[in-house]
Amino acid sequence: MTQTRTRKARVLVAVCAGLAGSAALLWAASATVWYHGAGVAGRPGTESTGAQVAPSLTGVALLALAAVAAVVAIGGVLRRLVGALLALVAVVAGVVAVRALVVLPTAPDPVARTPAPLLAVAGAAALLAVGLFVLLREPRLPRFGSRYAAPGDRRVELDPDRAAWQALDAGTDPTADAPGSRGDDPGDGARTAPG
Repeated sequence: MTQTRTRKARVLVAVCAGLAGSAALLWAASATVWYHGAGVAGRPGTESTGAQVAPSLTGVALLALAAVAAVVAIGGVLRRLVGALLALVAVVAGVVAVRALVVLPTAPDPVARTPAPLLAVAGAAALLAVGLFVLLREPRLPRFGSRYAAPGDRRVELDPDRAAWQALDAGTDPTADAPGSRGDDPGDGARTAPG
């Protein structure tokens, strides 16, 4: 039981690390320069960052960070919905990044591409992998909210020594039901107390 919990906790840590890593990659991609425009005819050169080319990358990075808290806090169908949302958003971010790698923007000046869109592709791929894992393998992740379930929903294992002390505190004799616990034997009922 403990090994299963430890394994599930490790899987959850890996999922959270994947979400944080994808967020870092997407954030870095949005902050770096994707295109350099060479200035001609006396015009200065231009630069386009990932946030200018694909403004949604910053939002996707923030969503990946928020998903860390969501994946830890919820479970079941809601967690699977989060996984589906992450996978969908990752596909959209990946399409934007691949398009930026393949198609150069139209500009009056010659434009050179940097390798920065590869950060966005890697971030989107990591986010897609984590989203699909959460969607398809949700039961392998621990549910931390179960410790706060209603008492009727949990099986409480009571320590016998603790139960005895609690019974004494409540004013009942925990040994009253045990035969011979008071030193009486079956014939005690026939005896009378000395006058």
